[in-house]
Amino acid sequence: MSAGLTATTTVRARRVLVDGTVRPATVHVADGRITAIGPYDGDGPADVPGTAYLLPGVVDTHVHVNEPGRTHWEGFATATLAAALGGVTTLVDMPLNSVPPTTTVAHLRRKQEAARGRLAVDVGFWGGAVPGNEGDLEPLWDAGVLGFKCFLSPSGVDEFPPLDPDGFLRALRTVGGFGGLVVVHAEDADVLAAAPARPSRAYADFLLSRPDEAETRAIRQVIDGARETGARVHVLHLSSARALPLLRDARDEGLPVTVETCPHYLVFTAEQVPDAAAEFKCCPPIRDAGNRDELWAALAEGVVDCVVSDHSPATAEEKTRGGGDLQQAWGGVSGLQVGFAAVAAEAARRGIDVATVSGWMSRATADLVGFGHKGRIAVGADADLVVYDTAGETAVDAARLAHRNPISAYDGSTFPGRVTRALVRGRAVDPDRPDHGWGAQLRRSA
Repeated sequence: MSAGLTATTTVRARRVLVDGTVRPATVHVADGRITAIGPYDGDGPADVPGTAYLLPGVVDTHVHVNEPGRTHWEGFATATLAAALGGVTTLVDMPLNSVPPTTTVAHLRRKQEAARGRLAVDVGFWGGAVPGNEGDLEPLWDAGVLGFKCFLSPSGVDEFPPLDPDGFLRALRTVGGFGGLVVVHAEDADVLAAAPARPSRAYADFLLSRPDEAETRAIRQVIDGARETGARVHVLHLSSARALPLLRDARDEGLPVTVETCPHYLVFTAEQVPDAAAEFKCCPPIRDAGNRDELWAALAEGVVDCVVSDHSPATAEEKTRGGGDLQQAWGGVSGLQVGFAAVAAEAARRGIDVATVSGWMSRATADLVGFGHKGRIAVGADADLVVYDTAGETAVDAARLAHRNPISAYDGSTFPGRVTRALVRGRAVDPDRPDHGWGAQLRRSA
């Protein structure tokens, strides 16, 4: 990635995504904002190759940075550099797996202090809803978090327990009372407890331990809760296409329900996952090829709103715990740096253009968290810009990715197309100076 656009006040390109349309344009930038979008003019060479697109930066609203407390898993410096190298110019940090989790204002302040001066991109924060912290939710909202994550089944870390059905409704009523957003890890605890979960290296056995019904039953609970309380809810990392009829009906009913999916569900299939390959283990799991096709169709239809990484890294010790037993290995896919390229490549294979992919990964995610100044190339928006060159390719070597631990399900993959530059509020990210630390901490607008 070049730092060559650092001092520019204009960026000229033949393929600029503006208002959903790709066209030649000159983007004018001052004080970190886009001040004008004019015609492509002048006889000199373009700032962007003719084979490349100038796109709004990706807004990834589902990233586990893990700092403070588990910085040996990930951290703000490494995560935000990986983000920038992959075209992500804004990310939103999940309230777990840091210690402490972001469940009180005091804990939020500790996280903000840990992030200070270490950000290569702009970062916002989710709060957490856990048993007993209803009284902390509005203070967290007033402190600027963008919404509240909860689990309906065990999260995998003791310090972030799930909500039972009554606690979930209480959280919805509390957050709905001040107009907030609840984002939900939707897997049903009872279904998971009843599913076979014997020690095994076989991916097929792991898949049986996280059945579709765990998602469908939990998503029904989320939809019912939105109907009963009027609160805005967002279904995280949808994996099972069997939940799509429920979500389609909720949309038709006009309920305030949105939903995301992830690159690993759109790129990989269960048939491709090797046994004992914990780098592919995630919850909910990667399912079969037919399921993947249905997720793509749901994105095209608008039943699924957006695509996010759910970057959830861990150490090699955690990923290899159990010696290949997938029940013991830590679950989570590390894909922050390659998610956009992977989705764009698979979309192109399916005849879907990069403008549509950008809509799912930039504008829709920005709108989810109320960042009207992010995720678009428009006058007044932040000058968060990405050059994506279709003449290049993304060859993934996990050891060369910027996130802290060199483990990724994408290791060894090659995708046509490559992010070559990223600007955050008009300033180019320089991978040779990852410590510049001028990324901003973002808060919810009043």
